[in-house]
Amino acid sequence: MISLPLFLASLAVGYGLGSIPFGLLLTRAAGLGDVRAIGSGNIGATNVLRTGRKDVAAATLLLDGLKGTAAVLTMTHFAPEAGAVAGFAAFLGHIFPVWLKFRGGKGVATYLGCLFGFAWPAGLAFIAIWLSVAFLSRYSSLSALVASALSPVVLWSLGLPAHADLLAVMTAILWVKHRDNIARLRAGDEGRIGQKK
Repeated sequence: MISLPLFLASLAVGYGLGSIPFGLLLTRAAGLGDVRAIGSGNIGATNVLRTGRKDVAAATLLLDGLKGTAAVLTMTHFAPEAGAVAGFAAFLGHIFPVWLKFRGGKGVATYLGCLFGFAWPAGLAFIAIWLSVAFLSRYSSLSALVASALSPVVLWSLGLPAHADLLAVMTAILWVKHRDNIARLRAGDEGRIGQKK
């Protein structure tokens, strides 16, 4: 257990970092306009990629991930539980940023960033699973769904049951945010990696 002040501070730090809309900021800085006006309308790296700027999309992916890692590591300095709270808040901040009327990204990059903060081997496992599923299926969304479903199990195996339970909640939220992708996967209409639309 952590004190109420530390709990509230962890929420504030995590949400504050997580809610920074890097996808929107970077696309505007690159002169690409408002990323919310194209594709899915969200601010994540996948939608930024639809601008045709792979470099901006890669930067968005990296920064969206790092804000999760930064939140976890910053508050873990005070207590492991504080780091977990901050990571969860960062994840929610990315998906529901107050600055954008709570309409953010789907959370995969920040989820992965938090996972690296919790335990870097679990982050590497996520990437390995994602790459394996992507290689076999060519579906980015399916890769993220499978990797996220297995990540709590990985944390549990590493001796972090409390973090695994929290990550299971994050996974459920991630799946809800991907409900349209799941529907398209079931219908066979989901776009594959590298597919020309």
